[in-house]
Amino acid sequence: MRRAKVDPALEVRVLGSRALRYDQPSDPRDDRPDHVRAASGLAIYGGRLVVVQDDASFLAVVASDGVSAIKLPRGLDGRRRFEVAIGNKLDKLDLESCIAIDDELWAFGSGSLPIREKICRVQHATPRVVDAGPFYARVREALASGLNLEGVARQRDQLLLFHRGNTGGQDLGPAILRISLEAMRAWLDGRAQLPVIEAIEGYDLGELAGQRLGFTDAVADDDRVLYLAAAEAGADAIGDGEIAGSQLGVIRSDTVRAAPVRGPDGAPIKAEGLALDPARPGHGWIALDPDDPDQPTTLLEIELLGPW
Repeated sequence: MRRAKVDPALEVRVLGSRALRYDQPSDPRDDRPDHVRAASGLAIYGGRLVVVQDDASFLAVVASDGVSAIKLPRGLDGRRRFEVAIGNKLDKLDLESCIAIDDELWAFGSGSLPIREKICRVQHATPRVVDAGPFYARVREALASGLNLEGVARQRDQLLLFHRGNTGGQDLGPAILRISLEAMRAWLDGRAQLPVIEAIEGYDLGELAGQRLGFTDAVADDDRVLYLAAAEAGADAIGDGEIAGSQLGVIRSDTVRAAPVRGPDGAPIKAEGLALDPARPGHGWIALDPDDPDQPTTLLEIELLGPW
């Protein structure tokens, strides 16, 4: 078990914030709202920042001068929005993480329910949803608990899967599972059998206000892994709860250090998406999930100060 420690030498400075609203007004025909909501993952894909959402079947493509949408396949009853008010919240794919793999974007469902055992592959703005039930079953078996996959990162020739660790009493906590990237690609392409889980690493990320911190996103950068973690009151991975706060951490070998992440007003936030700026070392973005379908996602521009 690797334990995180808050390092006062690390700082996450917020340089700016932006409410993400689409360039075009809401479109009932596409079942699209006018804003990006419930942002759950970020990736740099095709030189642009892409946001995946856990309760709306759209990818948001963020540019300096606007936000556009890529439509993902419709869900049950033809809907692309999933919320309590509609009565279909449990029908969502629950896409919680995304990563650019060469000329593709892979977005992963959380795996917290059978309908969420999907991987969406996007190539040249064309999405394809893959039923990945056997893969999720293998990951769940390796954990010997429920699964809530909230982050994915590429570190050299490995794909790292980040389990949040909040699925109930049998859950041992946050974990990283390592598999071969090429084995995963071959299985998705139908050229090989399921990839083998090569390693599992357990983590104790600490607590905030009595609530355990769990992984919500991650990105690998050479020999280090940067991760986001949030502390949320709740009995399982299905429901939302009160947010105690978030941290940004760094993993190097067996050392895990972290720093608090706060919004512009200093209030506790639910940080769900992380991406680094390839053009500016030490800079990046964090996406916040308001847990309110009527509120737009906030995108924070950040600078990392200290010995990250």
